[in-house]
Amino acid sequence: MNITRLLLALLTTLLALPGHAQERQPELLVFAAASLTNAFDEIGASYTRDTGQSVRFSYAASSALARQLEAGARADVFASADSEWMDYAQNRKLVDASTRTDLLSNRLVLIAPAASPVQLKIAKGFALADTLAGERLATGDPEYVPVGRYARSALMTLGVWNDVADRLVRADSVRTALAFVSRGEAPLGIVYATDALADAGVRVVDTFPENTHLRIVYPVAVTAGAREGAKRFLESLRKPAAQETFEKYGFVTLP
Repeated sequence: MNITRLLLALLTTLLALPGHAQERQPELLVFAAASLTNAFDEIGASYTRDTGQSVRFSYAASSALARQLEAGARADVFASADSEWMDYAQNRKLVDASTRTDLLSNRLVLIAPAASPVQLKIAKGFALADTLAGERLATGDPEYVPVGRYARSALMTLGVWNDVADRLVRADSVRTALAFVSRGEAPLGIVYATDALADAGVRVVDTFPENTHLRIVYPVAVTAGAREGAKRFLESLRKPAAQETFEKYGFVTLP
């Protein structure tokens, strides 16, 4: 064996050892609310470039993700679209409470297909049911999807919930509700402002006043038994580059 082949063999052996830097970094799995998709995909790619650690995301309604954790699913970070489902996970010791932080906020908006001529001003007793004209309103299922809970609260505050409660398309996530409107399968929908920005197939009809519903908050935390790198990823979400990315996608960053 010549010296070149010997050196190559030694290098291959060293790279295969458990102590090699890349081998010490397992791929992270992040459970994240569906509305975080675009921002987290971009931030995750930057994190991998900076650290060499791969990140994979599982997006769904916060309720579905919390229940997956409860059922024993393995993840390293949980990012919820409301405090209630993070509380659910924390109360069951599925997350490390010491790492929990409120990361972002959002706005609730009424949307229509991009080509729709609908004009509607959100106010007390506004003509939502009349505008639907017998068709359906798409949003998350108010029984467990955060955007649906915010929507129900806003519509109740405005006095129009009973007019439309039986006209809902109860979507399994905010992105599913968005798709119903974008495809023209529902004439109106209630989603987050960030989701409306992410889909050229819809337009914002109006924005719900913030005092009509609980403040929209996205808490994040490392899960119980998370793998190496989870806390570092969580910390990276507070860095200026990540904060700029969140703002680019329409989120409000929290201190």
